Amino acid sequence: MKEPLAVDKKTLREMEFHNRWAKSIDLGSLLIRENFESPSAFENHYALEELGDLAGKSILDLGCGAGESSVYFALQGADVYAYDIAEEMLKVADALAHKYNVKLKFAHGNAAHLPYEDDRFDFVYGNGVLHHVDLLPVMKEVRRVLKKGGKAIFVEPLAYNPLIAVYRHIAKEVRTKDESPLRFKDMKQLETTFSQFRHREFWLFSLFIFVHFFLIKRWHPSNVRYWKKVIEEGYNYEQYIRILRRLDETLLKVFPFLKFLCGDTVLVAVK
Repeated sequence: MKEPLAVDKKTLREMEFHNRWAKSIDLGSLLIRENFESPSAFENHYALEELGDLAGKSILDLGCGAGESSVYFALQGADVYAYDIAEEMLKVADALAHKYNVKLKFAHGNAAHLPYEDDRFDFVYGNGVLHHVDLLPVMKEVRRVLKKGGKAIFVEPLAYNPLIAVYRHIAKEVRTKDESPLRFKDMKQLETTFSQFRHREFWLFSLFIFVHFFLIKRWHPSNVRYWKKVIEEGYNYEQYIRILRRLDETLLKVFPFLKFLCGDTVLVAVK
């Protein structure tokens, strides 16, 4: 008989929330290539540049959720390990893998106690994972399972933008009570954990597309996941998105302090 996963109250709440969410997922609504190739997939464009050629590489998709990233990596020829706290999410990811005829290796558990040997993976990837967990214990585990010179890449929300703060307040139904968007002081702690550590920010003025969703489209944040919708709508708004992204890149280069107002950051850590 399978032993139940030993978790604290916070982790249990996260697990229960994501298990409920998984049961509501329509497999046909999941986005694979769009999550990495849509004009609005800023963070994953950058992540792919950092990952490079994935053919034959081993990658751990930490907090894989419904498996969109895992399947995408497998389609690129990677040897993919999909790991999540929510068993129901892993069932969805398994069904998605079968739909796309790719093989994934699944495991269920706490990100602070990974069941893999030392120096196992070329890459670890996570999207929207670290702000749900205790950062340092998880990143120490990530470092342990990476090969020497291996790279971890995480896409995470930042805590500072007032527009996003309002969004989070409204979108309570699609968020967990314990999640905590990252601050730069949190990331500072990781500089001594890895041989190289850097981060790059995205979504400055580009965030105004969320205002469009709310005021013009009338999509309520508790009913529509804006971060998914912006990927779905990426090609429809391609011209405007490219202009806004160029504006963001220019402003962040000239005025780097504006990174505090960005919506997301991408962390890159090298063992």
